[in-house]
Amino acid sequence: MDPALFRSSLSVWPSFLLVSAPVLFDYASQRVPRCSHSPWIASQENTMKDTDIKRLLYTHLLCIFSIILSIFIPSFFLENFSILETHLTWLCICSVFVTAVNLLLYLVVKPNASSKRSSLSYKVTRFLKCCIYFLMSCFFFHVIFVLYGAPLIELVLETFLFAVILSTFTTVPCLCLLGPNIKAWLRVFSRNGVTSIWENSLQITTISSFIGTWLGAFPIPLDWERPWQMAIERKYKMCRSLYVCTRHGASHCPQVWPISCTLGATFGYVAGLVISPLWIYWNRKQLTYKNH
Repeated sequence: MDPALFRSSLSVWPSFLLVSAPVLFDYASQRVPRCSHSPWIASQENTMKDTDIKRLLYTHLLCIFSIILSIFIPSFFLENFSILETHLTWLCICSVFVTAVNLLLYLVVKPNASSKRSSLSYKVTRFLKCCIYFLMSCFFFHVIFVLYGAPLIELVLETFLFAVILSTFTTVPCLCLLGPNIKAWLRVFSRNGVTSIWENSLQITTISSFIGTWLGAFPIPLDWERPWQMAIERKYKMCRSLYVCTRHGASHCPQVWPISCTLGATFGYVAGLVISPLWIYWNRKQLTYKNH
């Protein structure tokens, strides 16, 4: 190689590097987010988590507000309406309010929005499947309650409405977030199966609803002489109902099953709605999600 040509090439390289350095820097900065160990991508993920947590908090507050509305709004239209005296009516109203708010919020927020456009027939089929899953959940919980000691023949409507309200607190959010997909349900409620903050929240609210239902059954066998108490055993149930009706009169004899359990499920659901955003925000830096 000619030495003069080699020296001239060496003199060109510094100027070439000075000109190309900004271009290379811009290209490298665009490639940085693809590195999983980059501080930049970590800060971006934390920002996205904070935004999702805020949306999650607002959504949960509206769900709690729907329960409060189910307590106060019917009293303006129904005479002598109360949670204890007209408990079955309140169960139906609360279920409708919570379901409507969940559907509206998930349609607006769209935490799992799909980029694919769905046909009308697909949406109708999906909606029908969700309705079938909800009914199956109600019947499943009804059978579980009977196996745990609820009356088999007597108070069937009360037991079924108890199953409806528990399905509203647990199955409806799953259907809104995951759809009628059993594999997705099993994945979310398995260990390390969640892929988003919303699924973390779904875990917490569902488990807290079950725990609240279980704790709500504790006061039933205790002899506190309260009208909403009723033993699971049939004989004691009949004696308690007769005692309440004799003491307070037939007109002041409210239906006592399943008030304590439904109130426990409601408090558990509300507690889950409050706890889940706080827990996720507190542990947001440790939360890592894998795509499935």
